[in-house]
Amino acid sequence: MRDQEEQSLKEARRVEKRVAEEADQLAKDQVRKKAYLAREEAIEKALIARKTKRTEKQTAEEIGQSAKDQARREASVAKEQAIAEAQEARKLKAKKQSPQ
Repeated sequence: MRDQEEQSLKEARRVEKRVAEEADQLAKDQVRKKAYLAREEAIEKALIARKTKRTEKQTAEEIGQSAKDQARREASVAKEQAIAEAQEARKLKAKKQSPQ
């Protein structure tokens, strides 16, 4: 009978130890999962921040390029207009100097 009681006691201790180990493992798994999710969230936020920054930079560059293009077009139109006015002035001058 004594052996049976010792055996039961050992078995109970083993069960308690196993239950404690399982609870400990479950707690560790939960901590690990929480850390993993936090890491993933941080990565996602960083990706979003980089994408936003890249989009803002691209938009600023496009606006700058558009302004440069507009200035170039306006300069070209002004140059063409100046050339046309110079040609007209030369024609008028030539007309005045031509023998009548």
